[in-house]
Amino acid sequence: MAGFRSRGPEPFDLRVVPYPAVTMAIDLGRGELVLGDAAGARQRTSIVAGVAPEDFHVRGRDIEGLQVRLSPVVAHAVFGPDVPASGGQLLAFDDLWGGDAVRLQEQLRESRSWAERFAVAEGALVRRLATGRTVDREITFAWSEVVGSRGQVRVEHLAEELGWSRKRLWSRFRSQVGLTPKHAAQLVRFDHAAHLLAAGRSAAQVAAETGFVDQSHLHRDVMAFAGVTPIAVATAPWLAVDDIAWSAP
Repeated sequence: MAGFRSRGPEPFDLRVVPYPAVTMAIDLGRGELVLGDAAGARQRTSIVAGVAPEDFHVRGRDIEGLQVRLSPVVAHAVFGPDVPASGGQLLAFDDLWGGDAVRLQEQLRESRSWAERFAVAEGALVRRLATGRTVDREITFAWSEVVGSRGQVRVEHLAEELGWSRKRLWSRFRSQVGLTPKHAAQLVRFDHAAHLLAAGRSAAQVAAETGFVDQSHLHRDVMAFAGVTPIAVATAPWLAVDDIAWSAP
């Protein structure tokens, strides 16, 4: 999780670069915050967005908030059957958690530091995780293999490792992660490539390092996920703070 604050009168508009996580965005300020999804929906409150948000914008001025990124297998337990669909579907946080969402937001606003806010949010998530739906351990394993290989594991290999048919893996994975195994692998590979581009690597280098057939293949995948070229992804403001906001502890 990461805390964000924008001060000053100037408005901003950030286009989100898709990433392999379900997102909680909790509004803690009194400024103008508007979140929009691919279907044109708008939310002016705390939201939960489905994995791989597409054409998702964050707009506002003078805002403060907490963003939490959850792996799809964790989100499956934390949000239950109403977890937003992939593609960045937005749902109001209180529609998912009801009164618990309102109480959490109040607690976070009353907290005196970011460290306290992080502890409060983590406690709420841990309680939900402990009482939520159980994710198949095979699916947890499959997701960890997809992430660990940076999207380069083959679905057939995963099925063999689990002793499952490809069809069974496809069905169970999609029902609990919200994506097919192939799409999940493509998304994780794209996310890795996007961060390498943002770090200054050339498209040719990134294509070679991340398992794309060639630079044209990378270009097609970047356009499919982000709707912009690799050059535009490399300079996307959304990725500029990732090394700070989401750095490993």
